[in-house]
Amino acid sequence: MTDHRTPTAATTDWVTLPTADGPMRTYVARPGTPADRAVIVLQEAFGVNDHIQDIARRYAARGYLALAPDLFHRNGVGTLGYEQHAEAMPLIGAIGADAIVTDVDAVLTHLAEAEGVPAARTAVNGFCFGGRAAFTAATAISGLAATVVFYGPGIAAGPHAVLDRAQSIDAPVLLHVGAEDPTIPAEQVAAIDSALKSAGVTFESYVYPGAGHAFACDARPHMYRADPAGTAWSRTHAFLDRHLPATA
Repeated sequence: MTDHRTPTAATTDWVTLPTADGPMRTYVARPGTPADRAVIVLQEAFGVNDHIQDIARRYAARGYLALAPDLFHRNGVGTLGYEQHAEAMPLIGAIGADAIVTDVDAVLTHLAEAEGVPAARTAVNGFCFGGRAAFTAATAISGLAATVVFYGPGIAAGPHAVLDRAQSIDAPVLLHVGAEDPTIPAEQVAAIDSALKSAGVTFESYVYPGAGHAFACDARPHMYRADPAGTAWSRTHAFLDRHLPATA
């Protein structure tokens, strides 16, 4: 199996996209050949840091055009260190559903107009706060190819919960949660599964024993769990291959 942790060569750059709330820097990783499919990578609570950029490059190595928008563009923070958890919490708490949808819409507009990649050929993959953001985008933006959520707290409970909007999701969803993640307790996992089933959404939901929050983040060795991370990534790639297949 390919080592999902290996950084891969890709053409990378930053672009600035217009949004209704001001300019938004976005990290772009391109594959070696022109891509007709894309993945929007949504950050953890710490910004578009080295880890998020690395994930974008990994997607580029698999033939996707990968874009990671700076969801902190309204406050100008940029990135935070992993030790700055306390500082990150109010920042992500201030980013509600409308702001998330505004930002993802801006990336989709750029993809369609500048890259010729429509929403139907675009997936959204978010991590931690970005997982909540990815699920939120799926409830408000129609026509996406797929949504992948890695340990996204705040979907089923909290000030920005959007589970009551699940009936608006029209694309397949894949969710990964660590069994020992205190931010997404079992009752919230069950509530998400129930809401998606009731809404008739095509989805897959996996809970990983022995894994906690951020278990797939190899930039945080004390939280990273190689076996469940490898399984989650294998499932993610298979899921996207089904719902967003290469055309050549």
